[in-house]
Amino acid sequence: MARIDIPDGDGDELMRLWGVNPTMGRVAATFSAKVYESSEVPIRERELVRMRIAQINACPV
Repeated sequence: MARIDIPDGDGDELMRLWGVNPTMGRVAATFSAKVYESSEVPIRERELVRMRIAQINACPV
């Protein structure tokens, strides 16, 4: 669950969030694609970092 106010509605929270500012959503998607497609960091290490960041941010996912 988001800790910021996002519009109510059906669908994924992330999609509703980026719907507030579609330009930012496109930038975030491009950044994510570059990280996953061009990274020299092995997938297992990248996922470990992602999990640690979620833990630090108290993200239950």
